[in-house]
Order: sequence, then structure tokens, then C-alpha cells
Amino acid sequence: MKYFMSTLILTSLILSSCLSPEQKAASADKETAEKIKAEFVRSWDAYKKYAWGHDVLLPVSKGYKDWYEESLHISPIDAYSTMKVMGLDEEAELVMKYVADSIDFNKDIFVKTFEVNIRILGGLMAMYEMSGNVQVLNRAKDFADRLMPAFNSPTGIPYYWVNLKTGEVKGAEVNLAEGGSYIIEMGLLTRYTGNPEYYRKAKAASRAIFQRSSRWGLVGERINVETGQFTDLTAHIGCCIDSYFEYLYKGFVLFGDPELKMMWDKSLIPIQNLLGDPVDDLIWYGRANMETGEKTGSVVTLYDAYFPAVLALSGDLDKAARNQAAFDRLWKKNGLEPMVYDYKADKILNASYDLNPEIIESAYYLYYYTKDVKYKEMAAQYFSDIMAFCRTDVAFTCIEDVVTKKQKDHMETFFLAETMKYLYLVFANPPGINPDKVVFSTEAHPFLKEPRVKTTPVPTE
Repeated sequence: MKYFMSTLILTSLILSSCLSPEQKAASADKETAEKIKAEFVRSWDAYKKYAWGHDVLLPVSKGYKDWYEESLHISPIDAYSTMKVMGLDEEAELVMKYVADSIDFNKDIFVKTFEVNIRILGGLMAMYEMSGNVQVLNRAKDFADRLMPAFNSPTGIPYYWVNLKTGEVKGAEVNLAEGGSYIIEMGLLTRYTGNPEYYRKAKAASRAIFQRSSRWGLVGERINVETGQFTDLTAHIGCCIDSYFEYLYKGFVLFGDPELKMMWDKSLIPIQNLLGDPVDDLIWYGRANMETGEKTGSVVTLYDAYFPAVLALSGDLDKAARNQAAFDRLWKKNGLEPMVYDYKADKILNASYDLNPEIIESAYYLYYYTKDVKYKEMAAQYFSDIMAFCRTDVAFTCIEDVVTKKQKDHMETFFLAETMKYLYLVFANPPGINPDKVVFSTEAHPFLKEPRVKTTPVPTE
């Protein structure tokens, strides 16, 4: 037996030495992709064992938590598209049948319009597009119809809260991400149902925000949906505004609406001229007063790290690379990325890390478009650090402090929907799932630019 094992090892070494550098890299990528997939499966199994039927897994205490008084089954709906991307068809089929047969959204609860749109409606639309199950499309339509009363504000910007059963609304003040991130999900519902109102309402909300830009072309962080007045004049590209900008460009790519491209182009000019802050070979995007255009701060959040991805998608690889380099340097300071950071003071203002995907997302886009191995190496480092500091005995958990690495007891649904998906995509590169073929929503649900079935064009007037 000893002789046999020695021969086997020697044969393996000889075969390995015969591989070209490209073949060795491909083999290593496949091995890493399989590790990421295995960790996704392990975390999903933990959800099924400890939190099935509920919104969120608590991976330390091995319990569960619901967002509201009743579960909306957010984790499985959010995770479905990652299962399909990874080829986990049996698990995906389990989720799809559960959604089609067992879920009812007729619940007398107030939900956050933005959050359930990107996670639940987006997850359902991905599920329908990937499965063709009409029952799922009906679930998505039913859910969207329950959100629609939120858009009946004087400005057309949706209210913060909407009751899924009664249609009652509340919360007149929203941030811009909450007010203007509906184009993709609602547009897809128009595409597949033929009802133009979903897209029109979503686009009208984004247009209402854009039309209230200052003379500098900037928008603030928060707005009153009834008066149309900004209640926070801080202009930036990050958390609380991020997906408003993201959906202008991605909406254009997905639906070909020239008005969205115009709004993106006009928004990008002041972003680069007034918020852009070159520091050596890096670029940060700081903060300014939307009315005066004057710089007001150098605070960024880890959510801001989505911006290199959108820049890369829109063709500006130089600024995308320099912004990504800034966030990569921040990550490497502590092995994880802090929630809030002042880049001029070099000071952490909020040290938590909630398993966020944005820096990984941007590494994926940059690797896809440049094929520069340094971005793959970044993703490998991020995965290694998440494994080292966020892994529990059953899944992964958020971190309270990136310096001490003290763990919380919470696994965000976007960890399965986004973080694990983007890590896998870097190394697996599955056919048909890439920025040339699909548009990824802000929750990383992939939607085909060219659907496989006949659809209804969105109204672009």
C-alpha cells in the first residue's frame, strides 16, 4: 500500500509538472470555485436546519430572526439565483416549489418598500426568468401589486413603508436609494407581464429625484416624498444613495432607455468633478453640499465600493481601477473592511463588517473586463479573510469590529445572494452569466439582456 501511494503521489507530481501555466491557473480556479460552492452549501444547509421558514439565520446561536411580525422567507428567495449560478439545481427546485406552493404575501404588516423590492421582488423575478414557472411570476406580480400603493405620493417617489394587505403607507422621508432603486425589478415585471405601469412608476420615481438636482447637478442623501424637498443636502455616491445611481446606468443597459443614460451621464459629471478626490494613485469619492458644491467631508462606507463596478461597466476602467485600489488598501489594513471610514483622517468611524459584497463585486467586474490577475488575487484574499474571521461552525456571521474580529450573531441574506455569488463568479466563470450577457441587480440577481422568450418592451417615452 505504501508503494502504491508513493507511486500515486509521484504520478500526480509528474502530471502537474506537465501542465502549462494557464492549465495550472485554470485548475486552481476550479478548486477555489468548488471551495466557495461548498461553503455556500454548508451555509444553506444551516439555514434549512436552524431557520427554515424564517427570514434570517443566526449562525452563532443557531437560531433565526424575522424582519417583521411574520416571515417573508427572504433568505431562500434571495439565495435562489446563486443556487442556479452554482448549478445547485435540486436545491433551487426545492426553493421554487416552496415559493410556488407555500408562500402567501397577504399579510397585515408594514414592510420597507426598498428592501423587499430588491430582495423579494428581485429574487422572484430571477426565479421566474431562470425557471419559467408561471406560478412564480404570479407570486411576483401579486407582491409587486402590494407595493404599488407606496408610489402614490405627490412626487411619485415611494413612501418608506407600505402595508402588504391594506396598502396603507407611512414614512414620508426616504434616502435616495430607497426612493430610486426600482427600475430593474419593476421593469422586468413589465417585460414579462406586458403591464407598462410597473416600469413607468419606477422610472418616474428616479426621474423625480433627478429633476430635483441642484444647479451643480448634485443630489442630497434624503428627500421628502410629499414635498419633494431634500432633508439632507449631503451629496455622495455611497450608502443611502448608491443604487439610485447604479440603476440609472444598469437600467439603461438592460432596457435601452435613452433617458436613463442621459440621467446617468449628467449625474456622473459632478460626481467626478466635485466628489472625486485623487490621492496619489487612488481615487476616493468624498462628500459635498449639493447646493453649494463645496466639499464637506472625506467619509466613505464599505457600500461605496460598488462604484468601481458601475464605472467598469460603463467603460471607465481607469477610474474604476483607482477607486478599487483605494478600497483594497483599506481592506488590507485589518483583513476586513470597516463599515465607515474617513480616508483623510485615516480613521475608522464604524468598525463593523456585515459580510458585504461590494468590494468583491467590483473586483469581479474589473477582472472580467481587464483579465488582470491582480483582481482575482484580491477576490482570493477577500475569501480567505472571510473564511478566517467570519466563519462559524455552521455558516458565516457578521463582524462587530474588524480590528478585534469580534463576531456578531447574524448572517445577512445578501451574503448568499451577493457575496458568495460574486466570489464564485470570479473563479468559475460559468457560461452565460457575465456582464456581456446579463445585468446584475443591486442584490446580484442576474437578468438576461436578451430574454429567451417573447417579452413586452418597456415604455421608454
